[in-house]
Amino acid sequence: MKKLIIILISLFSIYLVYNTSKKQETVKIPDSAIRFRVLANSNSPRDQKIKEDVRDKMQSELYTLLKNAKDINEARVLINDKMDYFDEVVKSSLEEVGYSYTIDYGMHEFPEKTYKGITYDAGEYESLLVTLGEGKGDNWWCVLFPPLCLLEAEETTDTTEIEYKSFIKEIIEKYF
Repeated sequence: MKKLIIILISLFSIYLVYNTSKKQETVKIPDSAIRFRVLANSNSPRDQKIKEDVRDKMQSELYTLLKNAKDINEARVLINDKMDYFDEVVKSSLEEVGYSYTIDYGMHEFPEKTYKGITYDAGEYESLLVTLGEGKGDNWWCVLFPPLCLLEAEETTDTTEIEYKSFIKEIIEKYF
């Protein structure tokens, strides 16, 4: 019985330490950043897949365009100069699905978002916005400049990364 009590106290202590270390951080994207956002037609699996396809094609093009941009002003010029091209990229991605879209570069409202334990404030941000169909589905966004999402997209091809897991942490998450 004593062993059971000691084990329960130990597990509870680990749980408390783990939960107090998971504090969320709130981040305001700086004014010197440009976001990229794709807003889905709806939340249906089909429309979410189409959103992901458009995102992937646009990310590839944006990475190629912005990888050597030295500052936000250069990034703005590059994006503005390629808007007709981006329109064609989105148009070709949607040829088979049969719904409309808009693509716009400017100031747009963003909802609050929590990603990897960090909460990004809602607000109006400079962004490249692609709205698919009615634009009533979940959105996907990232920081385009500095190219945080583009670097993250490039890194996903690296398969040498090792992920470590804690057996105790998994048990705590599963039962508490």
